[in-house]
Amino acid sequence: MDGTETGWGRPAEPAPRWRALLDRARHGSRSEEERHPEEQPSEVPAPIRQAPASAAQPLPSRPVSALERQAEPPAAFDFRPNSLDRRPVRNGAEPRPADSPPRNPLEARRRSRIAEGFQGRADAEQGHSFFNPATRSVPPPISRIQGENGYPPARATASVGSAVVLPPVSAAPVPPAVPAGARIEWRRATADEDLERAIAVLRRKLRTPRVLAFANPKGGVHKTTATVLAAATIGSVRGRGVLAWDDNELRGTLGLRAGSARHARTIRHLVGDLLQIENMHGDELLQTLDDYLRHASDGSYDVLAGEENPRFASRLDQHTVRRVMDLLRRTHDVICVDTGNNVESVNWQTVMRAADQLVITTVPREDAAFTADWMLDLLADTGMADMVADAVTLISCPGPGPMPLLDDLTRHFSTRTRAVAVVPYDPALEAGSSIEYADLQTETRHAWLRATSTMVEPFVD
Repeated sequence: MDGTETGWGRPAEPAPRWRALLDRARHGSRSEEERHPEEQPSEVPAPIRQAPASAAQPLPSRPVSALERQAEPPAAFDFRPNSLDRRPVRNGAEPRPADSPPRNPLEARRRSRIAEGFQGRADAEQGHSFFNPATRSVPPPISRIQGENGYPPARATASVGSAVVLPPVSAAPVPPAVPAGARIEWRRATADEDLERAIAVLRRKLRTPRVLAFANPKGGVHKTTATVLAAATIGSVRGRGVLAWDDNELRGTLGLRAGSARHARTIRHLVGDLLQIENMHGDELLQTLDDYLRHASDGSYDVLAGEENPRFASRLDQHTVRRVMDLLRRTHDVICVDTGNNVESVNWQTVMRAADQLVITTVPREDAAFTADWMLDLLADTGMADMVADAVTLISCPGPGPMPLLDDLTRHFSTRTRAVAVVPYDPALEAGSSIEYADLQTETRHAWLRATSTMVEPFVD
């Protein structure tokens, strides 16, 4: 065999390029030849000796391929000092120096502060973790935290977005804001809910103008007083649009006890010019009708006084009373009518049929209650049973002392009418002179607010 050929019959040649690439892929780094090319001695091809044919020499070993080298047991590896660098190196090669950890720029500052006396957290201290029960602080139970007077101390809240953040509860006692022994309580003044509701009802809008008829055939049962005070109470809340009408055909006294007598005109003068006034509208109607009315001292309501001449009663027929009532509905929202004592008169019966709310006035006496009860039977027999059932009984106390029949009459009329209202005695009404709403006691005004709201409530929106 020719000495220039290998045992496989191929000439000797350097290692191929793919072999170096395979080593790089296996070891993750360059081979020693590629890492230090300047240190490797240049290979000079040795001269080929011609061996004699007769010499018996062993055949040269053939080169080992890369695939055959994979089957060889791997050489021992050394690991680099850097824990993050897991690439092994072969024995005999110098290990690659480990990368130094990044330097903390605040390390010098921390050491200087520690040298000055600042006690920082020890390095060996265990780091805080919410998931580690050993390092998680547990707040004391609420029941053990007691503030002043045995109650837990109040915690302020801070609103963050839509959440409410509560500061942590501290077991330390809260220092009192006031000296010991003093006690400050912030308490809102408790207003009378019934009174506020009554005022709200009176302020609401009425669907249509309403007529309140105050009736009782018995004299001295506070019909006139109730008519004036009802108009004054409603007018004090609504401000305007309230009128008190004296429809008593036998010299009623409503015009004397209510309103300022700036003129002497009565319903008789209004009826004489009724046809002319009915054809007016708007401001012209209001200004013209105002010349026939009287006004309260505070301007809260108007008064249509009755005629003092008893002969005029014959002119108040059914048709005339309805015309007057329709005219007043055009200019006022609430019309309180004092109906008088004669149940057989035409004007009394006309007002009863045209009224929206019947108010039975009485005092806690047996004769007055008997007359009121008889009137209810009379109205029910004449086809006004619904009005009787929806009526309001108003009991006025005539004196400051106890009223033995008050409770019994209240229970009795509660079975016959929709509601019963009781108003107390007031010394400002005892003289029988002009009625001033502002002179009434606070308790009396509050009672009238509740009573009038009961009368008007079914008609408000």
